[in-house]
Amino acid sequence: MSNRFEGKVAIVTGASRGIGLAIVERLIAEGAKAVITARRQQPLDEAVEALGGPDVALAVAGKADDTDHQGETIQRTLDTFGRLDLLVNNTGINPVYGPLVELDLGAARKIVEVNCLAALSWVQQAHKAWMGQHGGSIVNVGSVAGLQPAAGIGFYAASKAMLNHLTRGLALELGPGIRVNAVAPAVVKTRFATVLYEGKEEAVASVYPLRRLGVPEDVGSVVAFLLSDDAAWMTGQIVTVDGGVTLIGGI
Repeated sequence: MSNRFEGKVAIVTGASRGIGLAIVERLIAEGAKAVITARRQQPLDEAVEALGGPDVALAVAGKADDTDHQGETIQRTLDTFGRLDLLVNNTGINPVYGPLVELDLGAARKIVEVNCLAALSWVQQAHKAWMGQHGGSIVNVGSVAGLQPAAGIGFYAASKAMLNHLTRGLALELGPGIRVNAVAPAVVKTRFATVLYEGKEEAVASVYPLRRLGVPEDVGSVVAFLLSDDAAWMTGQIVTVDGGVTLIGGI
């Protein structure tokens, strides 16, 4: 591992497990300090311990779409570590499955709140508190479902398409001081995606050109690249991390 994040401080949302935790592990391994968020305190505390303790990580529990929680997290980041260089909007939800014509509109509104508006609000608050004056790098975690229609998860897909568009719009507005990119993973072996592969992993993976599903570290390494100065001339990009499945039109 390099030390390319030495002296840098990150906030990663939805980071008590899965892709979010893998991102934080990679950033800390390369020298960063990190503040992690999720809804429940205990899994966050366990993650902080695994990451190396309070010298390198801080946990702040709360709902990702709660603006007060966002403000508290950013303030505690500055109070504890003195700066905020990196932001990863990883939190996402998909509480419904089925056709769009039967979609509960209350659930649809919540999906937009968490998957899109929360990400925008985190950026707004980070910009106001630190990045607007000092610069930084932001990565939004999307999905290959945001690149094309997705049966059964159509509104989740629409929310991720909106997140992609927000990523590009923010990149246009916030350059040159702040870079904004996104990743679009296919099926990654996490608790969130279990329903997509449990009991049928071999069959699901068989259509991927690389013949396996993703693991959180596959996404964590790409996010780390986009956050780093190695990607210094990249902004507004949606980087697909999918084992090649979109080559055959799959998600």
